[in-house]
Amino acid sequence: QVQLVESGGGLVQAGGSLRLSCAASGHTTSGYVMGWFRQTPGKEREFVAGIRWSSGYTTYADSVKGRFTVSRDNAENTVSLQMNSLKPEDTGVYYCAADRRPPFDFGVPDTANEYDYWGQGTQVTVSS
Repeated sequence: QVQLVESGGGLVQAGGSLRLSCAASGHTTSGYVMGWFRQTPGKEREFVAGIRWSSGYTTYADSVKGRFTVSRDNAENTVSLQMNSLKPEDTGVYYCAADRRPPFDFGVPDTANEYDYWGQGTQVTVSS
């Protein structure tokens, strides 16, 4: 069983930065991928970024490339999302997610239904 707890959301002006953290409990190292998603009212959960825990391989949505950076800390068992140059359209509830991938599956899925474990979410609001 994996439990995820996000923190670090808040209100920031456009152009500012925020850093989200996701504390993971349970066995989330070997074979796991970690994803960040966001959701706004009336819309589906949208992939933002993901990372493979063991290799550190990362992938990003086009809308955040060059502005967001996902990283993991093996010692602390945390995954972070550094968000720079924030825009009003980055506003939403941000969720951390985890999924254990099968052997020889080295990618990072970008659809919410691929992930089995979810945090409670943290609100990010970017004002213009």
